[in-house]
Amino acid sequence: MIPSSFPDKAEIARLTAKMLLEIGAVNFRPADPFTLASGLPSPTYIDCRRLISFPRIRSVLMDFLAVTVMRDAGFEAFDNIAGGETAGIPFAALMAERLALPMSYVRKKPKGYGRNARIEGVMTEGERVLLVEDLTTDGGSKLSFVDAIRETGAVCGHTAVIFYYGIFEGTTERLADHGVALHHLCTWWDVLAEAREQGAFDAATLAEVESFLRAPRAWQEARQGK
Repeated sequence: MIPSSFPDKAEIARLTAKMLLEIGAVNFRPADPFTLASGLPSPTYIDCRRLISFPRIRSVLMDFLAVTVMRDAGFEAFDNIAGGETAGIPFAALMAERLALPMSYVRKKPKGYGRNARIEGVMTEGERVLLVEDLTTDGGSKLSFVDAIRETGAVCGHTAVIFYYGIFEGTTERLADHGVALHHLCTWWDVLAEAREQGAFDAATLAEVESFLRAPRAWQEARQGK
């Protein structure tokens, strides 16, 4: 069902952060940093994949994402919802159901046999496609998915995510230069504020996380290889 309730952006961000904390998707570990896909250390890690196992929270967040996209991009702005392999696929399916639109998904690379396709499902020339993923860090992975969609002749000028890091400079500009607008529910700053409000982590941990959020590259460079 298409949602009809429209909380303001600040309340959506706060509630999203609260739900991510509640299900244990937020991990702060400055003393023993996580290693990101880039190989760089980070005191923070977000696991949005956990959301699929919590139906009530999952449902609310998908309502939030649907109304965010409709409010920011338009109520009749899309013809197809595409998920990015793999984390974006369940969220794209849930969004497609809410917006009463066809759903497809984009492989990271051609599967190497059969049609050797990157697009699964039906996507046709001229369709306006919304790319849905769980999160974005610096926006880089989105560009490959967008290019694969555009190779079909479809149009892709928007991507929607539950979580946006919001700490790396140039992310929205990089996407905008590629003709893509980013829609999101919350950032690390929203999560940090809610974690402080709840007392979810000790003061020293929160202070170190804030240090990372304010200067992530410097924080990483100081600890890389340690």
